[in-house]
Amino acid sequence: MASPASAPDIAGRLEAVCDRVASAARRAGRSPASVAVVAVSKGFPAEAVTVAQGAGQVDFAENRVQELRKKAPQVHGVRWHFVGRLQRNKVRDVVGLVSLVHSVDRIELARDIAARACDADRVQRVLVQVNAGDDPAKAGCTLDEAPALVRAVRDMQGLACEGLMTIPQLGVDPRPTFARLRHLRDDLRSDFPEVQHLSMGMSNDFEVAVEEGATIVRIGEAIFGPRPDPDLQPPAGGSFDRSSALPAGRT
Repeated sequence: MASPASAPDIAGRLEAVCDRVASAARRAGRSPASVAVVAVSKGFPAEAVTVAQGAGQVDFAENRVQELRKKAPQVHGVRWHFVGRLQRNKVRDVVGLVSLVHSVDRIELARDIAARACDADRVQRVLVQVNAGDDPAKAGCTLDEAPALVRAVRDMQGLACEGLMTIPQLGVDPRPTFARLRHLRDDLRSDFPEVQHLSMGMSNDFEVAVEEGATIVRIGEAIFGPRPDPDLQPPAGGSFDRSSALPAGRT
């Protein structure tokens, strides 16, 4: 587990991210309140989440089920999101624990989430993940497949389909990918008005995402600091050093 920056540094990073989100929203003629910042705590201990919470952050995310299950019981009063690729055999560990699953990319997964939610007498909020950049390295349904998947998901008892998510291809301009997802959302809303959210944008491109209509941005290193090489991480059980500061994150 990586050691994050010091508590004041996390608070400063978070404030800077929120200021940049607000500026990007205003450039696009939008209210800053229309964009939610989700802090992705992957690789950082629960104590780092608590520090960010103390600085006013409410929404946090993980992309690995094991890390989510370990961390969530240690932090109270926050909303958890799941943003990674979800294996069907891990659905039982996520449904009911998270406020929003961002990564429903196939019908079989949606059915498993719906069944689990019904068993628990819950309605699980989800987003459909779309490979809007047509990147073979990324998960997500295609743009052409998305309308049918959204229709199927929204019709399932136990699910509330509230929007779309995408991850752009590395090394290319993300703006066209974000714009395609926005256009898809806008087209879908004529039939599915509840499909409102666009989860897009991370530490290296969130301002562009906000300019293109993101309602949720997923920010990790810009808040918590860079994640070191896994081979250099401290051994399990290492303490959280509140006095150490790391240089600004790139992504």
